[in-house]
Amino acid sequence: MVSYKELGLVNTREMFAKAIDGGYAIPAFNFNNMEQLQAIIKASAETKSPVILQVSKGARNYANQTLLRYMAQGAVEYAKELGWEHPQICLHLDHGDTFEVCKSCVDYGFSSVMIDGSSLPYEENIALTKKVVEYAHQFDVTVEAELGVLAGVEDDVVAEESHYTKPEEVIDFATRTGCDSLAISIGTSHGAYKFKPEQCTRDPQTGKLIPPPLAFDVLDAVMEKLPGFPIVLHGSSSVPQEYVDIINENGGKLPDAVGIPEEQLRKAAKSAVCKINIDSDSRLAFTAAVRKVFNEKPGEFDPRKYCGPARDEMTKLYKHKIIEVLGSDGKAE
Repeated sequence: MVSYKELGLVNTREMFAKAIDGGYAIPAFNFNNMEQLQAIIKASAETKSPVILQVSKGARNYANQTLLRYMAQGAVEYAKELGWEHPQICLHLDHGDTFEVCKSCVDYGFSSVMIDGSSLPYEENIALTKKVVEYAHQFDVTVEAELGVLAGVEDDVVAEESHYTKPEEVIDFATRTGCDSLAISIGTSHGAYKFKPEQCTRDPQTGKLIPPPLAFDVLDAVMEKLPGFPIVLHGSSSVPQEYVDIINENGGKLPDAVGIPEEQLRKAAKSAVCKINIDSDSRLAFTAAVRKVFNEKPGEFDPRKYCGPARDEMTKLYKHKIIEVLGSDGKAE
């Protein structure tokens, strides 16, 4: 058993309370490798933004759970080297699907876990979430739950259709489970193809897809039922067109990739939404930079020469999200 406090990490309780009061959202960035982690910490340290390092079940399998723990501990020390005296860094399990996975993360030093029982019948979701909460809270680890289903694909999470969260269920769910935050479905979606072309309209001048608006009426109803309760948005990458274009211009094939417009995320960040998950955008930034190097320098084989530019591009992306979209800069001096 390893306590996250020994690693210098924090849970989400205080950072969420401050975010709700301050009208901003905490960035939750997924990482799978060293370059992503370096970019996240550099961007967060330079902007003094609290940050959530998200690890999916797939990332744990890819990177090894023991290595991830020490990488998170190293991230705290790296942040201090960059001049961030009191880093506010949370290590969070994204989309845990069983009690056993969540327990393993708690035991390995994670400071927050998500149990995703959203695909289960309502009562089974409550029972599973409550079991995780009861275990995690013994060690002051915070728990995120999910009510409603997001469409799209992210690692092992696959759903053909979204089902909006039912506001009338949130009080009962939050009360009976004791969860610390709640991920809801209001029209966001996992992956780089968040909407089918038939769900969108097309800009007559550019031909680019314009996605449907988020269901802010559902968010407002949830906030009315649970005033001051931390709400989470998954599947909130914007799928920047500049990265899609660079990928396509350098041998890639991402037709009709579309994400959530940043102005809608800004609006959400000013509400009770205090955690916004971003994964696909960093994958696109990384891939765009790597493809560009390979296309322009086909003889290059030193990973540092293409992973380095990818890391720089992700750092730029993360800082943009923190400052221009989420408003969390300067909130963790």
